[in-house]
Amino acid sequence: MEKVLERLRTHTIPYIEKALRELPIKEKPATLYDPCRYVLGNGGKRIRPALVLIAARLYGASHDRALPAALSIELIHNFTLVHDDIMDQAETRRGRKTVHKKWTMPVAILAGDELMVEALRILSGYLDSMSTKQFQLLYNTILDSTRTVCEGQALDLEFEHRFTVSSSEYLEMIEGKTAALISASLVSGAIVAGASDQELKALDRLGKDLGLAFQIQDDLLDVIADEAKFGKVSGGDIREGKKTYLMLLALERCSGSELVLLQNCTSGKEVTDRMVDDAVQIFRDSGVIDDAKLRMTEYYRSALATVNRFEDSPAKEDLMEIINFLNRRDH
Repeated sequence: MEKVLERLRTHTIPYIEKALRELPIKEKPATLYDPCRYVLGNGGKRIRPALVLIAARLYGASHDRALPAALSIELIHNFTLVHDDIMDQAETRRGRKTVHKKWTMPVAILAGDELMVEALRILSGYLDSMSTKQFQLLYNTILDSTRTVCEGQALDLEFEHRFTVSSSEYLEMIEGKTAALISASLVSGAIVAGASDQELKALDRLGKDLGLAFQIQDDLLDVIADEAKFGKVSGGDIREGKKTYLMLLALERCSGSELVLLQNCTSGKEVTDRMVDDAVQIFRDSGVIDDAKLRMTEYYRSALATVNRFEDSPAKEDLMEIINFLNRRDH
């Protein structure tokens, strides 16, 4: 499997990075286009476009054939990150200043809009090489997933103003906010390759399992990850009063002074370093961290079980290694 991961690192990801660098992004006005280049040059795992390419190869399509769909998905992902950072008032992303902090909030909004426009422009390149039905399926898959991401983000904002949110509601929210675009990545690649409806449904389920696992893992890493690797301040979600999966599980389990402390962390009031430390200790003592790890592992196992049903191929090996890589990630 190490050879598979090395192939992804030395071939697939660099192929995507090169294509991103070669996008015809204009020079002027610099206020619009410099932030776009900044965002796309800001690194990242490029998991979503890699999933597009791998899913296409599962059904016989080349990287070149699937590249426009992969780039479109990656641009949309970055569009959502730019706007998400604005809503969260985040200071950093991947260890660098967020766009609205490096420039201004209006600039960041425009840059996000431009990334979305470019994503649709790239996708329109399939018009001449696909049937109308196939193109509509691809187009609607990507746009519907983007809408679902927005719906998930809207629910996340609603949760901020609700006193009580259940952990099951949170899972429903992240199935939209996080999982939808991962699912669309796999389905889009398969659509480009002409996969059947049954195959698309299997990949959709796989993507949802991966997305749910990925977000729960992010919630965990916010508490347990090394800050230098994670690129964010440890306990940042607690400081920001976010109702993460860990926080909601703890709120459901705790009582007395512990419950009061957690409620204060999510009330919109200032959260001190001491409160963050105490909340993390409550997470540990109540078994929330262990149970979140277990739920995350269950989703990854479900994803691997789906992949195991596919026919053996190098693309299947790549997909399995990506899942194992994500499961092991520490940032």
